[in-house]
Amino acid sequence: MQARPARPTIAQIREISQPPSVTGRSNAEHWIADLYLRKVSPYVTQILLRTPITANGVTWLMILIGLSIGPALLIQGWLGIALALVLSHKQMLIDCCDGEVARWRNTKSPMGIFLDKLGHYGAESLIPICFGLRLADWPNQPITSSIYPYLGALLAVLVIINKALNDVVHVARAFSGLPKLEDTKGVNLPRGGLLRMARKAFNFLPAHRIFHSVEFTMYVAIFGSFAISLQIALIIALFVTAGHILAITTSTKLRNT
Repeated sequence: MQARPARPTIAQIREISQPPSVTGRSNAEHWIADLYLRKVSPYVTQILLRTPITANGVTWLMILIGLSIGPALLIQGWLGIALALVLSHKQMLIDCCDGEVARWRNTKSPMGIFLDKLGHYGAESLIPICFGLRLADWPNQPITSSIYPYLGALLAVLVIINKALNDVVHVARAFSGLPKLEDTKGVNLPRGGLLRMARKAFNFLPAHRIFHSVEFTMYVAIFGSFAISLQIALIIALFVTAGHILAITTSTKLRNT
């Protein structure tokens, strides 16, 4: 590999660290990445590349920011909501940067992928737990005085299951000796006509995205003052989980051909 400059320009970072294979993925890119993060991230990456921090070190930073989103919601009033919103966007920004640092330095590794997964699992499961605690006015009130902490924990379990379903598909294919599943349009669609049409409808109404860190903090910001919002989120999560399992088992993801 040709030696790359230690102080690259923004144009160089965009060329090497934002290739079409990354920005053109059908499922992996978050909508705010397309909206503005990929426009901002090279400037942050440029600063990071001038330091000795590794790509995995940047991912650890993403993990710490992500794990702070949920606890921010424990600050009652709009201050906690605003802080959680800012942190969720910062998490996704740093999530862009760790990959850009890894691609520029050619240091992509299994450890980096593991840490990235760990960060998203941790952040996105902790947010509903803290939302339940927020609704229960904890720590001002004991956890046992309200059902909301338990509903938040149940929602967190469903969030983890939904995230794990995607990873379990890759594990199942690897254990069966099948190649890595390509991130292309249509691969996640059921083979049956009615189910295929129903799955396509979720491209216009992506209910499953509500449980990502950015979307769920926005959900809390808009509807969090209504206690029933947690029950509604639970119903959506149950529906999404059942639909996700059905979509996987009826698609070509787990087929030998």
